[in-house]
Amino acid sequence: MKVSAAERTGTYVILGVFTVFALYPMVAILVTALRSEVAGQGGIHWENFARAWTQARFGSYLLNSVLVAICVVGLSLLLSILAAYAFGTMRFRGSGVLFYLLLLGLTVPAESVVVPLYFDLRDLGLTDTYASLIFPQVAQSVAFGVFWLRTYFRSTSRGIVEAARLDGAGHWQTLWRILVPMGRPALVTLAVLVFMWTWNEFLLARVMITSEELRTAPLGLQFFSGHATTAVPLLAAASVLVALPVVVLYLFLQRHFIRGMVDGSVKG
Repeated sequence: MKVSAAERTGTYVILGVFTVFALYPMVAILVTALRSEVAGQGGIHWENFARAWTQARFGSYLLNSVLVAICVVGLSLLLSILAAYAFGTMRFRGSGVLFYLLLLGLTVPAESVVVPLYFDLRDLGLTDTYASLIFPQVAQSVAFGVFWLRTYFRSTSRGIVEAARLDGAGHWQTLWRILVPMGRPALVTLAVLVFMWTWNEFLLARVMITSEELRTAPLGLQFFSGHATTAVPLLAAASVLVALPVVVLYLFLQRHFIRGMVDGSVKG
């Protein structure tokens, strides 16, 4: 279908307006982070990032966030791949009921389970540990991961799977040697989404973690904002430091991420 010049111009104008609305808060925070704490003093102050890093102890907080995020992403991908492969390629009694039961995890808000979850983990002696941050977030992510990857496995050409079976490949070899490499865009998209959700998780860390050594970056930022209420440039610099890993990861994997999102929307 041919698009007229007016329609193309209108589309670019609308996209431009939404782009400005999306980028303005980020640009404003970055500009504030480079401002001087002394009113009326100009120039670009890169030292705000170093001061925020030192005063807020973001080195250890970011390390904790990286460790938790890597564990959550790795376990979520592994469990989601195995479960989605079973739901997407196998036919067994009760598969539909089990799948929709698993999807109930997408409808339950984390705020409604965090309190009973705290008491359960406390009884097991797991509060104030990495496990209290990793396992609940894995459970939350697997529901979406199975939903996301099941679509990919169901849309995979049956001819490829049948050819692998004729060559003597079992389920395990078909999954890891054929289907997983072919589904790299879908897997990268899921990994980026789970990493972003895990990195930005605040409520779970606020409830489960009491020791300063195990604080994640968002939790550390909250405590730092309570101590530096008047140092607005330092708070802005700390916010940039917390958001930077997610931005870098997205920019590095954006080609696969966008391809996975487009393929998922078309196949879904």
